[in-house]
Amino acid sequence: MALGVHLPHIPGFGEGVHGDQASLDPIRIAVALAVTLVPLHRSRKFRLTNGDSIEPEVDWVCRQAQVVHGPNLVPTIEAMPETQTVDKVLLCAPRGFCAGVEMAIKALAWMVRAFEPPVYCYHEIVHNKLVVDRFRERGVVFVDEISEVPEGRPIMLSAHGSAPEVVAAAKARGSYVVNAVCPLVTKVHHEVKVRASKGYRIIYVGHDGHEEAVGTMAVAPNAISRVESVEEVAALPDFDEPTALLAQTTLSHREWSEVADAAKERFPGLWQPTNSDLCFATTNRQSALMAIADRCDAILVIGSANSSNTNALAKLASEAGCERVYRVNGPEEVPGNLVGTVGVTAGASAPDDVVSAVIASLDPTHGVEEVRITDEDEYFAPPRDIRELLAALDIAATIGVGGTLVDRPALHDRRINATDVLLTL
Repeated sequence: MALGVHLPHIPGFGEGVHGDQASLDPIRIAVALAVTLVPLHRSRKFRLTNGDSIEPEVDWVCRQAQVVHGPNLVPTIEAMPETQTVDKVLLCAPRGFCAGVEMAIKALAWMVRAFEPPVYCYHEIVHNKLVVDRFRERGVVFVDEISEVPEGRPIMLSAHGSAPEVVAAAKARGSYVVNAVCPLVTKVHHEVKVRASKGYRIIYVGHDGHEEAVGTMAVAPNAISRVESVEEVAALPDFDEPTALLAQTTLSHREWSEVADAAKERFPGLWQPTNSDLCFATTNRQSALMAIADRCDAILVIGSANSSNTNALAKLASEAGCERVYRVNGPEEVPGNLVGTVGVTAGASAPDDVVSAVIASLDPTHGVEEVRITDEDEYFAPPRDIRELLAALDIAATIGVGGTLVDRPALHDRRINATDVLLTL
C-alpha cells in the first residue's frame, strides 16, 4: 500500500508543502515527515520512494529526509510488510568450538605464521566454511590428494583423521608435516588396529563418505564393515569371527543408540570399548539443545552443511518438536521473520564471533538467556610437531633479542582462544 503524504502546516514553517512547490526546506520536510510518521504503528517499517527503508523515529527520519530529498520532490511513503520482533534468545552452553577444533585451528595458524605461503592442508582443517575461507585468505591451500602438494612444502593433516597411507605419503612428500587429528579420533583408530590384530570383525557405525569414517576404515579395511542404520545391520552376513562395535565420534546419541542396540541384538557377545567413542563435546551440545527445545518458537543451528555434528543438532531440534529449525553459516542467512523465543546453538566447528553476530542480528527485545548444562574444561595440547616447532622458534627468538634460555617464560597455548587466533591471522 502506498500512502501519499501531504506535509502539513507546522507553526513557524509557513504553509503546507505540496509536490509542485519549486523549493523545499529540508529541515521543514524532515519535521513534517516526523510528525506524519510517528503516530503510525511503531512496529511497522516504511520505505521511501528511492528504496531507503526508514523507522518511524523522529531523529532518524529527520536525518534521512535531509540526506535523500532534494528540490521539487515530496516523498511517497510505502508501507513495508509488517515485521515481528524476537522477544528473547535462549543460548545453549556449551556450544561452538570443541577441544579438538581449538587444537587444530591453532596448530594451522602456527604453521601459517611460521612458513612462507602456501601451507598445504589435506582436506578442510575443520568442517566450517568461514574457518576454511579465513585460512584460504592467508594462503592455505586445501587439497584432496597428497599428490597435489608440491614436493618440499609444509603439510597439515586435518582434524578428522587420515588413512595410514595418507600419513606416510605426506611425510614422504612434505618438508614439514603436522597431523592435527583429534585425539578422540586417534583413540578409535587405535581400537580398530587392536581389535583387527586380535581377529575381530569390526562393525563401525559411521556416515558414508565422511572424512573421519573414511580414515578410520582405512586402518583395517579388510576387517571392518560400516553401517549407519538398523536396516544395514540386519543386512550384514553372519560372521565367523568375534565382533566389535565402534563409532564415528560425531554421531548424535540417537544415531548411535538405535544402531548399537540392533547390532547387540544381532551379534550376542559384541565387544564395545569401556569408554564411549562418541565425542563428549557432541553429546554436551545435543544435551544443551534438548534443554531449550520445548521453549523455542524457532531454533538456529550455526555451522556448515558438511559438518556432521551440526546436521545432527538440526535434526535433533526437529525431532524434539520445533517446527522452525534453520542451519545457518552466519547472520546473513538468518530468516527475517523470526518471532517470539529463538534458540541458538552452534556446531563444534563454529567460531564464537559468528555466534555473537547471529545474536546481534536477532536483536532480542528482552535479551539473551544462556542455558548451561555443564562446563567444558578439556584441553588438547598442540600436536608434538607443533610443540617442537614452537620451542625452536621460541629459542631462536630469545637468543635473537639477547635473552637467557634459562629464565624465558613458558608458552601458554591453553590460554589462547582459537576464535581470537582466527580474528588476528
